[in-house]
Amino acid sequence: MAAQDASVSLVDRVTNVSDFIWGGTWNGEVLPWLSIGGQPIPPMTLILLGIGMWIMIGLRFYPIVKLGSAFKGLFKSRKSDGDGEISPFAALSTALSGQVGTGNLAGVATAIALGGPGAIFWMWVTALVGMALAFAEGSLAIRYREKTSDGVYRGGPMTYIMMGLGKKWTWLAILFCLGTLFSALVTGNSIQANAIADGMTELFGIEEWLGGAITAILVFIVIIGGIKSIGSVAEKIIPFMAASYILMAVIALILNFGDLPETFGLIFHGAFNPQAATGGFVGAAIMLAIRAGVARGLFSNEAGQGSTPIAHAVAQTNDPQQQGRMAMLGTFIDTIVICTMTALVMLTVEGNFTAGEEAVRHAWNSDLQGFAMTSGAFAAAFPFEIVGVPLGTLVASLALILFVFTTLLTWSYYGERAITFIYDRVPGSTRGGEKVLHMIWRVLWCVVIYIGSTQDLTLVWRMGDISNAAMALPNLLALALLSGVVFKLARGEKDAGPTHTADTPEEPNEY
Repeated sequence: MAAQDASVSLVDRVTNVSDFIWGGTWNGEVLPWLSIGGQPIPPMTLILLGIGMWIMIGLRFYPIVKLGSAFKGLFKSRKSDGDGEISPFAALSTALSGQVGTGNLAGVATAIALGGPGAIFWMWVTALVGMALAFAEGSLAIRYREKTSDGVYRGGPMTYIMMGLGKKWTWLAILFCLGTLFSALVTGNSIQANAIADGMTELFGIEEWLGGAITAILVFIVIIGGIKSIGSVAEKIIPFMAASYILMAVIALILNFGDLPETFGLIFHGAFNPQAATGGFVGAAIMLAIRAGVARGLFSNEAGQGSTPIAHAVAQTNDPQQQGRMAMLGTFIDTIVICTMTALVMLTVEGNFTAGEEAVRHAWNSDLQGFAMTSGAFAAAFPFEIVGVPLGTLVASLALILFVFTTLLTWSYYGERAITFIYDRVPGSTRGGEKVLHMIWRVLWCVVIYIGSTQDLTLVWRMGDISNAAMALPNLLALALLSGVVFKLARGEKDAGPTHTADTPEEPNEY
């Protein structure tokens, strides 16, 4: 009993910190110094949207103006055109494989449950602002990247902090890496592993521990080959699965076309409705919608978090602007396309759902939670069965399994880069030592997959919000400090900004 009380107490404490970061409240109460008119101001939302808008304005709305040309460049990006490890398209697919996961299928349901349909509007806002952050990350990842002694290119926020801001900012790079390791093990591994085990249980009827073991073995087979192996798998799975999922969602919406106007009405009304449905203080509903939309939006597209530039840094291109456009496309595809499709299906498709003991029309009104809400909505749209499983459930579950599987691959590399950077700060570190460390990390990664697949994730989900913030804050500070360089890169100045390099005893002998 004491252990249970301690566990509840720990969940409460973690939830309290999460609520402060993303909700602006402490112990469930509004803080006078962090509120306007009695409405709490979520600190992370303020920072994320504030720096995002600063970069968007400085770019003169480049991500929106250049969106069409970015899609045109998508078809040319399969070809390599410069130094790097994998093609620009493979780098985008790798970044997308890290972005598209539980956030798109389960996280959207959580956002709606927490903030109502209005949360989807704020998820869109986060994505549009996030496109500016993503462009900044992708372009800086190419402008500032390192080459190891044996010719391997790599980079990410830790690298553009060191090379763009100088050695005196080493503390910020290490802080980012610590946040990355925290986020990798929590949101990039445990949450994903649990989701894929649940998906296998629902689809194949196997126990969670077995699903976790199978996943861990398959992940290890891929990540043992490093980023080239991960990129090769990602560019085969992600485009096919994303297209299939979007197609099924579009068909579901066509079948329920008459309900779409009501759905969009719910989204826009919920985003700006000044009164909570349960009669809470004025603005409560708006703040809940904003908090849920921004928090889940970041969890899904990772814009500003600093993860995707680690993938974009290995692209075979010498044009920062080109990869910046690839990065902003990733945010657009992840949230504006895939998350929106998920949300519209849950809000629009009618079926035999229940809330308590009463019948309701839509999945989002029902007792279903998380991925079960998404799966239930698709099952209602496509109820005919294949081997005893509704087609909708089959497609949603397969999408979850494949999306989450590739997320586990990519985040293993993100964590590997973070732990490698910290190791390289140790005097006497060598390239050979790095390779031993990589092997240890990959084995540990797969062990955590197995453990995470069977755990209760109430605490882990809340820790996920904290870990995302721990990773995002150092990166957002770096983006703000390097924003002048980003604006020049968008104008085509490939070598914009200073380059701080100095010989050191650490690999790769560039800082």
